[in-house]
Amino acid sequence: MNAADSSVWTGGLILAMLAAICTALVAITHSATAPRIAANEQAYLEQSLKPVLEGIEYDGMLSESTIVLQPPHGLPGNAPATIYRVYADDAPIAALFVVTARDGFAGPIRLLVGIDADGTITGVRVLAHHETPGLGDRIDADKSDWILQFTNRSLGDPDVSGWAIKRDDGEFDQLTGASITPRAVIKAIRDTLIYFSENKDAVFAAAESQ
Repeated sequence: MNAADSSVWTGGLILAMLAAICTALVAITHSATAPRIAANEQAYLEQSLKPVLEGIEYDGMLSESTIVLQPPHGLPGNAPATIYRVYADDAPIAALFVVTARDGFAGPIRLLVGIDADGTITGVRVLAHHETPGLGDRIDADKSDWILQFTNRSLGDPDVSGWAIKRDDGEFDQLTGASITPRAVIKAIRDTLIYFSENKDAVFAAAESQ
């Protein structure tokens, strides 16, 4: 082996060793930070679920008992629907549904709908949307209190026909300058209530069988 070949071989060996060291460092860093990242993600999830259960006492973490239903599942939207079952003293007290209102003005609207074991809404929050700033985006609790009007309502308050905006002879306020967006949200909430009413036993039985 001449001097040139030896130099190339040595350089290649050094590069290979550096690559191996870098790979090992990346693996060590990932191993060390992965639990912290997972913990942060879990904490964020718990915080995002709490607003629809304000004032309600429950056991454990909200995400401890979870199922994901693949479409078709009967809930609003054609995306997978997540259900978080909430317990107190081992008894089911609420279910939190992550569903999709498909008919928003600017596209699908992702909702979190909390319903207690008696079928009453504990709270609703918008998780994601692309609605028009200053108009449809007021469905967001950070923009207005419009979404709060559904708390403590149920299929009997009002009945199914009353789950519409006032312009459509329903009982709920619309948004000034925007009707498509609130229609989509109200329909999704109503359909989630109907699903829970028809599938309550199955929802909580799924948790018991896991």
